[in-house]
Amino acid sequence: MFKEVEDESLLKKIPLPIQEIPEDRELTQTVIPPTNRTMKLSKPQIRTSLRALTIESLFAAVFYSIIGSALLSNFLLDLGAGAVEIGLLASIPQLVNLLQPLGAYLVDRSTSFHWYSMSIFIPARLLWIILVPAIWLVSSSNHITKHQVVLLTLGIMLVANIIEAFARAPWMSWTAVLVPGRLRGRYFGFRNSVLSLMNLIGVPLLGLAVSIWPSGTLQGYGAILVLGIAVGLLSQGCQFWMSDVNPQLLKVVDSETPQPYRSGIHLRFLNDPNFLKLLLYLAIWCFAVNVSAPFFNLYMLDDLDIDVSVVTIYNGLGAGANMLLLIFWGKLSDRIGNRPIMLLVGILVAVTPLLWLLAGNDSISVWVWLPFLHVLGSGTWAAIDLCTNNLMMGVAPVTNQSTYFAIAGAVAGVTGAMGITAGSFLATLPGAGGLLGVFILSGILRTAALLPLFFVQEHGSVPLGQLWRVLFPVKQQRVPI
Repeated sequence: MFKEVEDESLLKKIPLPIQEIPEDRELTQTVIPPTNRTMKLSKPQIRTSLRALTIESLFAAVFYSIIGSALLSNFLLDLGAGAVEIGLLASIPQLVNLLQPLGAYLVDRSTSFHWYSMSIFIPARLLWIILVPAIWLVSSSNHITKHQVVLLTLGIMLVANIIEAFARAPWMSWTAVLVPGRLRGRYFGFRNSVLSLMNLIGVPLLGLAVSIWPSGTLQGYGAILVLGIAVGLLSQGCQFWMSDVNPQLLKVVDSETPQPYRSGIHLRFLNDPNFLKLLLYLAIWCFAVNVSAPFFNLYMLDDLDIDVSVVTIYNGLGAGANMLLLIFWGKLSDRIGNRPIMLLVGILVAVTPLLWLLAGNDSISVWVWLPFLHVLGSGTWAAIDLCTNNLMMGVAPVTNQSTYFAIAGAVAGVTGAMGITAGSFLATLPGAGGLLGVFILSGILRTAALLPLFFVQEHGSVPLGQLWRVLFPVKQQRVPI
């Protein structure tokens, strides 16, 4: 996909000339002259872009850990938020994914991934500045109530996520262009491993800073929020070292002759059976996973009555396993493909909720079985997350790539939110078995979700029948004559 030759049209970022078709057509069309068949970035461009992308991801991870993790949940709880507000906090990012197709439409009308991304992410991150004076007011005066600050926080979360939804699919398209196909497994494995290490170290340190802040935890969160906004803006600055790409080039990258291009949200994916199979897998999988995913911590803290400090240790073990195995999964996906890993590891992920049925509050469960489940869950999820993104990049055609990513994101978000809702309902439904019944249902649905994946085709992946010979080749011995 990438060659070690510079593409002058990319470096100069000159918009492609548009030739207008005579007006006697029923629908006005434009013809984009053909360009080179492949996107070309030189080795120095790729190296610099990947380095900048890694640093950008680190800064962005710090920002999102402050406004989207346990730190924000703890802040809302200190303000007196209840289960409804915490539930809204978890569901908002998933529901706004419905807007991703509109973001794909907008980026298809732009001429720069770089400036499009900055015009979306910078305003969305600056919105959080509004919360800083509100925190100061609620801590030092009676001009604003705690409940009003809770509602303000949820409002900022909603508006910021709506804005960012317009850039999620375009951002994925840009990274798909910058990261060569042959390096995707290794690069994203390394990058995600670094991000896991940052979360493993950074989030506890930020939490400690909040807890020991002299003026109280509310103002402590306000202080790290200011830090997070600054770091979030720094992450956008790293994009200046990433090679910009004109989205117009992606529309004709595989064309040898001028093709009419129609403005609007493209429905080409409806005629792509391979993508539709992957979409079916994502829909069932995201629903099945989210039926049980939010309730494992609740099961340990409430049903098993395990101390929160012990649960924190479990989460740390899981983060460590995720960090260590990401690099391994990345190298393996470059060797055998993403689909075989998703099928084999997916079986383990499907069985994991059923293994929770064996957990109790005895000493063996607390110190052996539950740590094992967290290591198993995080290690296998590292493979699923990495390979799902890489498979999506490989299945989606270069032309209208943002639309494919947007549709996939919207489907995953909606079905994930539906899964959370279904799990919450079933957990409280009399006669449904409580959380254990939810775990059983999730395991069955996860197994069913793997069926469409068997029919998804991935270029360059090893067939399942040949997987054993590829992973464990038998050396032929020479017979002396």
